[in-house]
Amino acid sequence: MAKTSKEESRSPVAAIGHRIIALALFTGSLVRFVASSLRASLRHGLPLRIVVLQVYEIGYRSLPLTAIAAFAIGLVMAMQTMFLLKKFGVMQYVAVGVGLGMTRELGPVITALMVAGRSGSGISAELGSMRVTRQIDALRVLAVDPERYLVGTRIAACMIALPLLTAISDLLGILGGALIATTLGGVTPEGYVETTLYYVTLSDLLTGLAKTVFFALIISGVAAYYGFHTEGGTSGVGRSTTATVVVSSLMIFVSDVFMTQLLVSLGY
Repeated sequence: MAKTSKEESRSPVAAIGHRIIALALFTGSLVRFVASSLRASLRHGLPLRIVVLQVYEIGYRSLPLTAIAAFAIGLVMAMQTMFLLKKFGVMQYVAVGVGLGMTRELGPVITALMVAGRSGSGISAELGSMRVTRQIDALRVLAVDPERYLVGTRIAACMIALPLLTAISDLLGILGGALIATTLGGVTPEGYVETTLYYVTLSDLLTGLAKTVFFALIISGVAAYYGFHTEGGTSGVGRSTTATVVVSSLMIFVSDVFMTQLLVSLGY
């Protein structure tokens, strides 16, 4: 007996196909939304006061969270690296593992995840509330472009704040590693600093900071997208906030894989 269309839609192959199509549609819609917002911002400029306020909101208010996370990661990295290096009697190189790990990979990723959880969800909740209360429609009635005023300013602010937060996270992570190495590993503070400065170059720092520009675009773009497409009242705001954190976190991990491979291929 031939399967009905309903039964076919429940088959694993059909389910996978529907997921792939939905992902493609979502990606295309997200890219169009972000591109449209960037075009509007570049064409008419951005209100500086709003950008500064958003840098404060996204950057300064996220600083305690990212600082604690980075310092803790530096402590853990030093502990794990020391455990391995002790077997080979080269404890002085703990600074290399911590420094390169923080600047090239963990600093940018951990900072982006913290900002996505705190500021990304906040952007989505704020814009989602404006959507369900029709404040965004009111801006259009007043001849104010909401994509430029609400989205462009947040994208610009996030792209300014995230590299700065990452630089601070790198420093705090290295300091956390230094604390463990000097107190538990027998490494002198002078030796730790000299090893870090010798092996961790400006190229390593810039490589990590370059990633944060794309991470910032992902966080702010996804947050604004879900905020602008919120439906269903206050419960819809909650769903958009949750989706923002989940989707942006996954996109950060996936994009990090491709950017790391690209940078490695280019010799960075």
